[in-house]
Amino acid sequence: MNTEYSPGRARAIAYANVALVKYWGKRDADLNLPDVGSISIALDALWTRTRVELDPALEQDSFELNGQIEAYGSGRVTALLKRMRSIGGSETRSRVFSQNNFPTGAGLASSASGFAALVTAADRAYGLDLSPSRLSELARIGSGSAARSIFGGYVEMHRGELPDGSDSVAEPLAAAADWPLAIVIAVSERGRKSVGSTEGMQRTAQTSPFYSAWVNNQPNDLALARTAIATRDFDALAHVSEASALALHGLAMSARPGLLYFNATTMECLHRIRRLRGRGVAVFFTVDAGPQVKAICAPEAADTVAAALEDVPGVTEILRAGLGSGAVSMDDGQT
Repeated sequence: MNTEYSPGRARAIAYANVALVKYWGKRDADLNLPDVGSISIALDALWTRTRVELDPALEQDSFELNGQIEAYGSGRVTALLKRMRSIGGSETRSRVFSQNNFPTGAGLASSASGFAALVTAADRAYGLDLSPSRLSELARIGSGSAARSIFGGYVEMHRGELPDGSDSVAEPLAAAADWPLAIVIAVSERGRKSVGSTEGMQRTAQTSPFYSAWVNNQPNDLALARTAIATRDFDALAHVSEASALALHGLAMSARPGLLYFNATTMECLHRIRRLRGRGVAVFFTVDAGPQVKAICAPEAADTVAAALEDVPGVTEILRAGLGSGAVSMDDGQT
């Protein structure tokens, strides 16, 4: 029995994920219901650790990120905790302490790992004992991509059809060990992006003339990616993943005013990766709503890819990861 755990206090860790078939656009902003499904991989080296402590003396929840009281995102944290309290019939507020080991709000899925860790720790602290599917649903309300970080390896997030969002959840497609891949991330900006994903999605859906085509094409891309993962077809996964990433950014650029998440370093990294693949290196790119480039590659190609991206002017840091696990309680022997 782990003596560190006690009712009303719990810790959890969750990992960032990278969408290979992208999520962009909401059909319900309040519940964070996506307009499209998505498929992602979990990263074992980019994590958020969160501690939730119930305190009957508190009049409102508090949220501390990386050692500082956090105003950005605190409303979403409080709203999610309120929802979880209502499930368990509790009115006790919480102190939340989170730590990221990678840049926050910079296009590296910090909200995904953050809200997945939050619901996992809060579930334990409030004694709810919810299923992984229910935790995925709750994490989605905090951040759409967080639903996927409840699970590890290869994960599909379903668009869902029900208005209450109960079928808009993620599920695992394959374990990390089933098809090991490496991820090399070229970081060119560590600060928060000027237009957050939520605002960017709303602008795109409201103003892009191509938004309906994006939504209508997504089922085909999801099917292609599912088949590629099931058959371990690297070239097929590369094709659909790069197409999805470029379509997302083309869509964002077509909003009015257009959204420019790329910088010059981003573009050069994409060209480097394409040239590497042209020389027979097993690698492809994806880019989320931010300038950071994620190179997905065979494990034996990781050193070559990292060296090529590190040499790009403007790259300030190279992060490396493998495929990771889902969110877990740290009071069950995790560290």
